[in-house]
Amino acid sequence: MSCPYFFPVKGRLGSPMLPLGESWSGFCRALPDTVHPASDACCNMGYARGNCVRFPPGEGPDAVRFTVSSHELDGLRIYYVIERDHHPFAHGALDYSFAAACITTPLEPETVARQALAYVESYLRRKRE
Repeated sequence: MSCPYFFPVKGRLGSPMLPLGESWSGFCRALPDTVHPASDACCNMGYARGNCVRFPPGEGPDAVRFTVSSHELDGLRIYYVIERDHHPFAHGALDYSFAAACITTPLEPETVARQALAYVESYLRRKRE
C-alpha cells in the first residue's frame, strides 16, 4: 500500500512483498505546488496520515494497492484499490499492453497512474529473473 501522493521514479529492488513489488525512490507530491524527495517509510508503505508532515488534511485517500488479476499473451490486467483508513475509497481495473509497453486505461491522479506502471515494471522484472 503505497501513499497516493508518491510518484515513484526508480526501482531499487527488494522484497516482492513491498506494495509496488520492490522499494522505489521518487518524489512526494502531497503538497500541490512543491515536490520533495520521497521518504522510504511513508511513501513506499502508505498510511502516512499522522506520520508525514506533508500529508494533506481532509478526507482523501491514504494508501493504494495493486495486484495482477490476469497475465495473458498480449498483456496484463491490474486491479487497484485506493484506500482511506483501510477501507475502499476508489477501485478499478487497468490494462497493460505488452506491444505498447504502457497502461492503456486512463487513471487519475498522475501519482497513482505512475504507481500502477511501477508495479507492472516490478512484476515484469521479477518474471524475467
